[in-house]
Amino acid sequence: MSHLIFEHPLNERIRFFLRLEHLFEKIHFFQRGDDPWETRSAIEGLLELALLSGRSDLKNELLKELDRIFAVLARVRDQPGVDREALERILSKLEQAAEKLRGLSNHLGQGLRENEFLKSIAQRSTIPGGTCGFDLPQFHHWLAQPLDQRQAQIGSWLQELEPVQEAIQLILSLIRTSSRARQVQAKEGFFQETLDAQLPAQLLQVRLPDGVDLFPEISGHKNRFCIRFLRYDQLEKRPVPLQEDLDFSLTCCIF
Repeated sequence: MSHLIFEHPLNERIRFFLRLEHLFEKIHFFQRGDDPWETRSAIEGLLELALLSGRSDLKNELLKELDRIFAVLARVRDQPGVDREALERILSKLEQAAEKLRGLSNHLGQGLRENEFLKSIAQRSTIPGGTCGFDLPQFHHWLAQPLDQRQAQIGSWLQELEPVQEAIQLILSLIRTSSRARQVQAKEGFFQETLDAQLPAQLLQVRLPDGVDLFPEISGHKNRFCIRFLRYDQLEKRPVPLQEDLDFSLTCCIF
């Protein structure tokens, strides 16, 4: 049975990384599309990424998380039952990701933010419908170029942020696979749990079967979280809190 996964970050660092991951995925998905409207969506994601990557602490936050995970894994290196060869591969990837980041300027994404072509699109994007062909004829002309040219240009713009994407993918992959899912029950559609504040709780994952007309509203932090399930019949109507008990799959990624 396929499932729909809802995630919720339990600290600001992971919240930031999830937003960056979302934008990278959006750009790469629409970059592959031949239709100019898909390329427009890729550019929209690129402009958002340029803004978000402008945070002065991004590089340091990534390096801190890579170093933290490296230290955690290094401590279990000699414990019984540990696959030493697999662990060394992961440690090597963490070292390589950190090394690539250290080689970057502290002003990540600066090339994107200073590109005159992208700046012209960003300025018009604040106006509803402001990226029409008559407003941005250069953009309109570029969108009419062959797909391989558009893809190559987007790839060139993304190149300076590749180490950021690689680091985020590695960090989130390790966090997501750090804990096992368990079956729990939301009494009358509500579930809450207290966490040990001394444990590094990073992320929640709630899995529901595809096709159910339910979704969770999640709130929480490293000490405590709660989940309320809601049901909707039509998007025009306000969702209604679930009143029945619900069994669902929960993963609390502590790493």
